[in-house]
Amino acid sequence: MICHLQKYLKQARIPLNPLTSHIHFHSSSENCSHVVSSSPIESYCSDGPRLDRHQVLCVDSPRLPDIDVIISKVHVGSSEDEVFQSLKQDHVCNAIQPSHYLVNKLIHRFKDDWKSALGIFRWAGSCPGYEHSSEIYEMMVDILGKMRQMDQMRALLEEMSKGHIVTLNTVAKVMRRFSGAGQWEDAVRTFDELGTFGLEKNTETMNLLLDTLCKEGKVELARSVFLELKLCIPPNAHTFNIFIHGWCKINRVDEAQWTIQEMKGHGCHPCVISYSTIIQSYCRQYNFSKVYELLDEMQAQGCPPNVVTYTTVMSYLAKSGDFEEAIRITEKMKIVGSKPDSRFFNCLIYTLGRASRVQEAVYVYQVEMPENGVAPDTSTFNTMITMFSHQGHHEKAFHVLEEMNKLEHCKPNVQTFQPLLKSCFKTGKTDECLSQLLDDMVNKHHLSLDISTYTLVIHGLCRANKCEWAYLLFKEMIGHDITPRYQTCRLILDEVKQKHMYDAAEKIEAVMKKL
Repeated sequence: MICHLQKYLKQARIPLNPLTSHIHFHSSSENCSHVVSSSPIESYCSDGPRLDRHQVLCVDSPRLPDIDVIISKVHVGSSEDEVFQSLKQDHVCNAIQPSHYLVNKLIHRFKDDWKSALGIFRWAGSCPGYEHSSEIYEMMVDILGKMRQMDQMRALLEEMSKGHIVTLNTVAKVMRRFSGAGQWEDAVRTFDELGTFGLEKNTETMNLLLDTLCKEGKVELARSVFLELKLCIPPNAHTFNIFIHGWCKINRVDEAQWTIQEMKGHGCHPCVISYSTIIQSYCRQYNFSKVYELLDEMQAQGCPPNVVTYTTVMSYLAKSGDFEEAIRITEKMKIVGSKPDSRFFNCLIYTLGRASRVQEAVYVYQVEMPENGVAPDTSTFNTMITMFSHQGHHEKAFHVLEEMNKLEHCKPNVQTFQPLLKSCFKTGKTDECLSQLLDDMVNKHHLSLDISTYTLVIHGLCRANKCEWAYLLFKEMIGHDITPRYQTCRLILDEVKQKHMYDAAEKIEAVMKKL
């Protein structure tokens, strides 16, 4: 799969097993969603109605052959009707008895191809002895909405309504997709039609609509809807927290603060979330005088800040470069008796490292975290590795990786290796050490090489006068549909030209023309 990289690593005397040398490349988080992490029985039993014995047997039965058969009959680019007819008229497909598990897997497989997904959905629905569950319907509704097939989504919603299987989750998906498509009136109309779906207009459903609108930045529209609905539907604290988050999202913090007062006027008490949302917004503006005012107000209102609040403030103080003030946040937190967690300690270690107070950071890691019963997580190790690498303590950084490898509860990720890869280039260890790191990433930890990692290694190899290896990685990158940055292309092009690698230069130039 990564033959060029394997060839180079073998030359560096690092054996790779071709059966296990797989890198799972991806260029966006969307690709990750193809992986189903939980077992079929767990996902259906925990999220939906309990399966009967027949359905459980279907789930337990191996369905891969059936899936392969059906997928082979689905031709990309076909209309939903063509997919439906292809499956309906095939005698092998007609011998397959669909189950909820099988249909779920198939629709998930074609979630980015709505025509194929809908054709499969229609075929399964036409099979004797099978009926779609509300969860399957909701999957299809969400796919159609995501692909902006609003008429098809409406038709499916009407179909669900006739079968009396519309749930609150269905309505939430429909409203969110209408809002995402800019069809605000349709989102509000869906709420108005709740009664026809057998659902009630109440505080919970009102909050769903308001949250949907606010998350899409339509806070003023949500506000006008609320002013009309509050005459017959009482708001609760969550209602006002939705608006606080919405106003902060569009950088209108004054309205968010005014919402706190409105909240009190309706007999609702602002909570830590209410204040912390506004504090985070002021932090983004680096308006720390307002932050401290709100921290004092929280204390006066009997709503002391929690560890999340303090971690947020410390993080933004560190980003602003005021490391000493960021570190003093720990004293404020001790006064109110808030118990630190791993995110707080990770932020503190990062801040101490940036302030060049490395020994204190090590003390937090080795002493304070164990004393508080907080186990280090992947982010903790990454922060320690980054700190040591940045301070030039490269051996200590690699020692932290060794400690991490001994633990079962947290494993390295791509961010773990990036500072270590940089260390290889800083120390000039671009042969065995760099090869071993890449080998560990690929074969030992089965990690993806993303665009940042490719860029880092290719640039480092070019500067280390190893453009042959850099070009091999560049080709692997292109082969897996990861688009390189223009600067990377320019750098490697100059290097291969100096080495008279004219074929490589021609291919790089072809890539650059497409950027």
